Amino acid sequence: MELRGAPALLGYHMPAEWEPHSQCWMGWPERADNWRGNAVHAQSVFVRVASAISKFEPVTVCASAAQWANARTQLPESIRVVEMGMNDSWFRDTGPTFVVSRGSSRNGANTTEQKIAGIDWNFNSWGGVNDGCYQDWSLDLLVARKILAIERLPRFSHSMVLEGGSIHVDGEGTCLTTEECLLNKNRNPHLTKEQIEDDLKAYLGVRKVIWLPHGLFGDDDTNGHIDNMCCFAKPGVVLLSWTDDETDPQYERSVEALSVLSKTTDANGRRIEVMKLHVPGPLYMTDEEAAGVCQDVVAKPRLPSTRLAASYVNFYIANGAIITPQFGDKKWDYEAALVLAQAFPDYEVVRIKGAREIVLAGGNIHCITQQQPAIFSKKYN
Repeated sequence: MELRGAPALLGYHMPAEWEPHSQCWMGWPERADNWRGNAVHAQSVFVRVASAISKFEPVTVCASAAQWANARTQLPESIRVVEMGMNDSWFRDTGPTFVVSRGSSRNGANTTEQKIAGIDWNFNSWGGVNDGCYQDWSLDLLVARKILAIERLPRFSHSMVLEGGSIHVDGEGTCLTTEECLLNKNRNPHLTKEQIEDDLKAYLGVRKVIWLPHGLFGDDDTNGHIDNMCCFAKPGVVLLSWTDDETDPQYERSVEALSVLSKTTDANGRRIEVMKLHVPGPLYMTDEEAAGVCQDVVAKPRLPSTRLAASYVNFYIANGAIITPQFGDKKWDYEAALVLAQAFPDYEVVRIKGAREIVLAGGNIHCITQQQPAIFSKKYN
């Protein structure tokens, strides 16, 4: 069902990612021109991620007709596998942004009910024909609509190009994003910063947008998504990708972001507390890894010695667990787990080995997952 009007005007808002989920959605990788070795290596890591999440909440994995049987064989029986066409498996960006109502009384009864819907944004492969990651994204354009149809949920649609990885919210009125991505002329050249901010407020139900100038260094595929750079740990507290190495190009970006965050407040007037989450490496694509990708003119090439956009901020918050990437950097892998345990003291930190395989293709655990919020119905005496 198509809903007309802006979600916020109808009482909807995007909840924080730590609020309860009914399930998690994932795609299934297969593009040989993006995932090395015909995606065999990546599929094993996707299985690890899906299996880890499924211990805390239901998981649905969507796979193409050609890959459904393969996915069903590899994934635990507890994970639902549905057939769905897609151009690639980045469901954070192509799946719906779920929004919930704040609750309303039903027929005058002493019952408060929430409702859930999904926003179906426009998508152009992170930059269109000239700058995007691949030249045909026609199937990706249908992913959000298909997910909402499967769940029989209402759908808001918006013509603005926006990927889910380019926004983070605290569920209390504040949104984090980057100018590098949302103001890039390969997305919405006809919109001003003020117009984009107004749309974020109207569709996400936020009252304040905090703009960081840049995303993570090397995150060229997405033009600097916020989910590699910075995220909320709770209202008023953010985790920021950091490095102490002043010779690293990431250092200037991290200091710049810290400066912005330290001088601002959230939608409720709280000063922002920043927790630093050191980046690994730096890490670079090897000759062997690049050779395993089918390089052609359809998708963005994966070249040897390319710096990987690896970040521990790119994690998934499940019901009671933090599913975090591990890159084989013993020092910073361990340090990241400690910081995340401090940021989320009531959550189990689950470390996913081999996450480098996902970053080779341009993203990580947050990028391949999309949470569907749980909704409540409460009765009052």
